[in-house]
Amino acid sequence: MVTAEDVRQVALSLPRAYEALVRDRVKFRVGRIVFVSLSRDETLMGFGFPKEEREALVAAEPDKFLMPIKSDERYQWVRVRLAAIDRDEMRELVTDAWRMCVPKKVAAAYDSAAPDAG
Repeated sequence: MVTAEDVRQVALSLPRAYEALVRDRVKFRVGRIVFVSLSRDETLMGFGFPKEEREALVAAEPDKFLMPIKSDERYQWVRVRLAAIDRDEMRELVTDAWRMCVPKKVAAAYDSAAPDAG
């Protein structure tokens, strides 16, 4: 099972990423853009994901993925149950969400430095 500490370790290893506490929730940002957040009980992780693809993702694996809460539906966002994923899948979800927030050259530099990350 993936823990909040596992998510923190991956998120903070990414260039320009930092952690913020907003209304008792841990969020990971690039600039002012949130790319990952944890629920208060740390059982769910919200992450950046293309809005036009999220319904298909949730429909394909409803035991794993959830639609965003009503107030987040306008964003490119989806949620996942941490107990339903392993560290490799979490790393991929977090890194892909981060890629949505950084300039392409930052992501390319990261991929060049860590070829197994991309």
